[in-house]
Amino acid sequence: MNTQLLDALAALVKEKGISQEVLVEAIEAAIISAYKRNFGQAQNVRVDFNMETGLIRVFARKEVVEEVYDSRLEISLDEARLLNPNYQVGDVVELEVTPKDFGRIAAQTAKQVVTQRVREAERGVIYAEFIDREEDIMTGIVQRVDSRFAYVSLGKVEALLPVSEQMPNETYKPHDRLKVYITKVEKTTKGPQIFVSRTHPGLLKRLFELEVPEIYDGTVEIKSIAREAGDRSKISVHSDNSEVDPVGACVGPKGQRVQAVVDELKGEKIDIVRWSDDPVEFVANALSPAKVLHVIVNEEERATTVIVPDYQLSLAIGKRGQNARLAAKLTNWKIDIKSESEAKELGIVYVPSASLDSFDTPINNEDESNQTFDLTEEEIE
Repeated sequence: MNTQLLDALAALVKEKGISQEVLVEAIEAAIISAYKRNFGQAQNVRVDFNMETGLIRVFARKEVVEEVYDSRLEISLDEARLLNPNYQVGDVVELEVTPKDFGRIAAQTAKQVVTQRVREAERGVIYAEFIDREEDIMTGIVQRVDSRFAYVSLGKVEALLPVSEQMPNETYKPHDRLKVYITKVEKTTKGPQIFVSRTHPGLLKRLFELEVPEIYDGTVEIKSIAREAGDRSKISVHSDNSEVDPVGACVGPKGQRVQAVVDELKGEKIDIVRWSDDPVEFVANALSPAKVLHVIVNEEERATTVIVPDYQLSLAIGKRGQNARLAAKLTNWKIDIKSESEAKELGIVYVPSASLDSFDTPINNEDESNQTFDLTEEEIE
């Protein structure tokens, strides 16, 4: 039996990743509980568990006193000195009280306590593992779906994907494999509770880190992200290395890298633009794919007025103001878009920015509304 106990202990250490010391402590506590329940509830006992032989011994701890009031907790000085003449009043004597049939009783009674302690230790291991994975990406498998959550298995634990964090263009079914972004890890009485997201901008960032080696090693940096999950996103990228094209690195050969991200996000459109510390250039880039003629900057209000050709106004604003709204979030600048003719009517005098001469993107507004309208400040914010 002792050999079996040691083998079981070694298997638990390997399988659950729990330290041997924690398991031994759980077993000793379980044996003490079993002994007190079966052989004297008031006994003050200590368990000695020999890790080399698997031998378990129980010792009753009794205080040396002049006059004994409770023989289960106390021993007289005369009796103690029969064991060792050096004992004094106040010392503690340990007497082995291991019952002959204690192995069977201990195994039956202590099983529940050991299981509970092992479960608690396992939860602690899982929490320690996942608390370091906050703001990271993991691949999970959908287990089931209800009206509030999709339950995603991350191996040792089941994560919660709330409806508010689910992409509107996705339907989740059991056994679906998908990448999720860990937003929060909480410690609860029932173990660690992990919340994940498919809509968080951090998911987009981590996906590009997986697909673009230059981002992972720091050669290319993602400066900002604006995302409307399931529909369209914009990211701005920058590299301190003049020999590296940050946009090209993210797009990849024949668009393979960005396409891999788009496929994972079920067709979400992604605009990759070059970041700049010059607001004129950055705002113009952010409004891609529209062509920008001029950007007027108001530093105090952190606002810009953007002039675009008349035929580009609808493209610059986008469906329901989406392109302008995402550009404003990406740059953190307010953006007021004016057509060239409207600017003339308002008396806005400008000279087309030389720095924007090379900013020329393909004109394609097949997916854009032909309706033209002014974007209100509320829509931008």
